[in-house]
Amino acid sequence: MSTPLRRSIACLVLLPPLAAWAQAGALCTSDGQSTPRVLRERFISADCEACWREPTPTPPSGTLVLDWVLAGTQGDDAPLAAVARRESLERLEALRQPAPNKRMQLSNQVHGGRYHVRVSRGPVMNGYAGASLTFKSRAPVKQPLTGWLALVELLPAGTEGSPVPRVLMRNLLSEPIAPRATEPMGQLWRPMNVPEGVDPERLQLLGWVSDARGRVLAAAQSRCDGADR
Repeated sequence: MSTPLRRSIACLVLLPPLAAWAQAGALCTSDGQSTPRVLRERFISADCEACWREPTPTPPSGTLVLDWVLAGTQGDDAPLAAVARRESLERLEALRQPAPNKRMQLSNQVHGGRYHVRVSRGPVMNGYAGASLTFKSRAPVKQPLTGWLALVELLPAGTEGSPVPRVLMRNLLSEPIAPRATEPMGQLWRPMNVPEGVDPERLQLLGWVSDARGRVLAAAQSRCDGADR
């Protein structure tokens, strides 16, 4: 059995409730949300507890923020080890950036205009949330594209001593995608594992598409009535 076919079967087994969620109004989407103009990614080493507690400037309006915690040299003994994700290093590799000793911030313009991303997710069921990304372009796209889906937890200021709200990356999915959707639920769709300890009421979904040069063509964030803002 081919890998795409196995993936499709697995998704169909785990995601049948998607239509029911939509009918029940439980589907969280980026519909109606303003288009982000900047993707700002904040990377923190799990070794640096002080970095988590340091204030950072308030992002300008239109900025999509994402907080990544990288595994530290102290391993499981690092102060932030509980929320460190290996995908953080994968993201830095894609950005061609070295891992910081303490913290680092990167900002990329979101081109938008002729490009559009839509993301959606269902509620958490049995430790998983169905997630999808659809990308549309009003002009031909010749370069290879990568779709990114980040399941995030919105943490209010004061969480574990952070003076600013955090958009903490909890799970990441990234794959090459086609410039046009061929699947009924978009170019990228999958059940995503929700780690233990995550508050489902604070979960959201961030999605963006980048080209071979690393440019962010379009980005979006879901909105759920029950999530903290």
